[in-house]
Amino acid sequence: MATVKFQLETLSCPSCIKKIETVLNKQMGVKETSVLFHSSKVKIAFDETNTTAEQLEKIITKLGYPVINAKA
Repeated sequence: MATVKFQLETLSCPSCIKKIETVLNKQMGVKETSVLFHSSKVKIAFDETNTTAEQLEKIITKLGYPVINAKA
């Protein structure tokens, strides 16, 4: 099990949280997703045998939320 934290450029509304969490939690290998609105941070616990931090970052970016920093 691995954990990655992403700092997003910005979250404009609380419904962004629901969108990000819903999409990420449907990904194979993702165990838990937590999004903090005011700090624009995403924390994801995932199984490295099914996905990678890079794949998760691409998904977030594709949803329209640019990642400006990632920490393992």
